Amino acid sequence: MAYNLLKGKKGIIFGALDSKSIAWKVAESAHEEGAIFTLSNTPTAIRFGQIDELARKTNSTVIPADATNLKDLQNVIEQSMEIFGGKIDFILHSIGMSLNVRKKRVYNEIDYNYLNKTLDISAISFHKVLQLSYKLDAINDWGSVVALSYIAAQRTLYGYNDMADAKSLLESIARSFGYIYGREKKVRVNTISQSPTRTTAGEGVKGVEGLLDFTNRMSPLGNADAQECADYCITLFSDLTKKVTMQNLFHDGGFSNMGMSLEAMRTYSKGLDDVDMDDVL
Repeated sequence: MAYNLLKGKKGIIFGALDSKSIAWKVAESAHEEGAIFTLSNTPTAIRFGQIDELARKTNSTVIPADATNLKDLQNVIEQSMEIFGGKIDFILHSIGMSLNVRKKRVYNEIDYNYLNKTLDISAISFHKVLQLSYKLDAINDWGSVVALSYIAAQRTLYGYNDMADAKSLLESIARSFGYIYGREKKVRVNTISQSPTRTTAGEGVKGVEGLLDFTNRMSPLGNADAQECADYCITLFSDLTKKVTMQNLFHDGGFSNMGMSLEAMRTYSKGLDDVDMDDVL
């Protein structure tokens, strides 16, 4: 059911790849709620993804950009303002990639050139989007910028590698820039710490099925899926959350506040019954 929460609002959505991606779901939901927006991703992602299909469905324009390139990002913002005939109201940053993860380099043996790319793509690009938007005065008063994060920014999770460092930086940028943007322009900046989600990118991470099962068992409400994350993003783009800024907002079914759930304890205990502890010790 649509509520017209974004009627008359204009925005930019970075990172939609295919129908499994959170940014794709956000675009669909924003369209249903009355928003108009442009879509942006890298030329490679556009070529191998399905973003043109999404653009047709939502009557949107696709503007290719390397999120680490200032000129590309400036072009996205300026073209969007030209298309809309003025300022925008919201931006979604749904961008992340680690070559160390892709190359299966463990954290204590990461390649530092890869690390620099991880940080640039997954976090510093967020600062670049904010800085350019601020300098171009591209966002209306009480506008909203949201980036997608993950609990590995605060807690160590096996296999998440240098993406954890990137998410920590991402959240710090939201706080630091959120203060300035709020003080000077009344623009909100927040991050959403989402449950592990079955996306095209996420499916390539080693052990993701086990992680999804574990967090689902640990969370009293279960994992939040991509569509539910999109719904949450819509509320943050809307006028219903005008005084929410500089926050990292957990959207994970309660996982972030759990120590051990009843179901997880039962599963753990059952597993112990099947193990000869003398062999383990």
